Amino acid sequence: MRALQQTSFDGPGDLRLITDAPMPAPGPGEVLIRVTAAGVNFVDISQATGTFAGGPQPPYVAGVEAAGEIVTLGAGVTGPAPGTHVVGVRIDGGAFAEYMVLPAAGAVPVPAGWTGEQALGLLVSRPTALAALRQLGGVTAGQTVLIHAAAGGTGQTAVTLAKHYGATVLATASPGKHDVVRALGADHVLDSRRPDLATEVLRLTDGTGVDLVLESAGGATFAASLAAAKRVTGRVVVYGLAGGEAAITNWDLVYRHQVHVIGLNIGVLIQAAPQLFGEVMGELSGLLAAGVLGPGRPTVHDLADGPKALAELAARATVGKLALRP
Repeated sequence: MRALQQTSFDGPGDLRLITDAPMPAPGPGEVLIRVTAAGVNFVDISQATGTFAGGPQPPYVAGVEAAGEIVTLGAGVTGPAPGTHVVGVRIDGGAFAEYMVLPAAGAVPVPAGWTGEQALGLLVSRPTALAALRQLGGVTAGQTVLIHAAAGGTGQTAVTLAKHYGATVLATASPGKHDVVRALGADHVLDSRRPDLATEVLRLTDGTGVDLVLESAGGATFAASLAAAKRVTGRVVVYGLAGGEAAITNWDLVYRHQVHVIGLNIGVLIQAAPQLFGEVMGELSGLLAAGVLGPGRPTVHDLADGPKALAELAARATVGKLALRP
């Protein structure tokens, strides 16, 4: 089968299209799907650079998120039935291919009337945004939220949900993406790379800072996120490090940034706190049913163009969700 194979830890530039990848076979508790669309995520870049803890070792078939039609059930699996269109995640890869194996318990039926492409994000970017805002971030009406990378797939969902829950939204994005973020309802849109970002956030909040920061930028922006949060009650939920690693010490937390720092990895949340993840998905289902969130609208690339799509994502040159079509 056709697949994109990551051949080294030197980044997505070493992602190669192969035509002789072996067909995967479902084991006990698994299903085999014919992939109709695969989601592109920052985790793919982290795995390609070897910075994802416990990630697959090269060479491996890349991609963790896919939608497709169930072809075969593994031993002990009673459903979903063959022919069902599902979306799912497998953290050790396999999505950038014509066929992929998924855990049966995590293969979620695609909502009626949606395509596989539109369903991408239901188990990654959208639960991440919701958990960061609500279950971990505790946002309530009247609070102020700073959302980084607001033009990305997770960021756009976060802006939409924060406004739905009655928050004032300060969002960051590169200047060419500001109109996209404003159209989502953000109250203020700032240049993500301005050197005085924290100072500007404090000015816009009358010197008090924001109640919640959704931090996925990493690098130098992480320090700005800490400085922009309210003293004592401010929360910084960290779920990404697109700009590189950043450090904070116990001295910082006692004397410089008296804030709550909360780490979020949606895969760990699913495994370590399934009841909490169930709450996230239950709330997400209600938001979908109410029309607060609709079908996704990813930018779709051919599988062969996967390396280019990942490189553009790594360079923060993209808007919204990206998808590959086998």
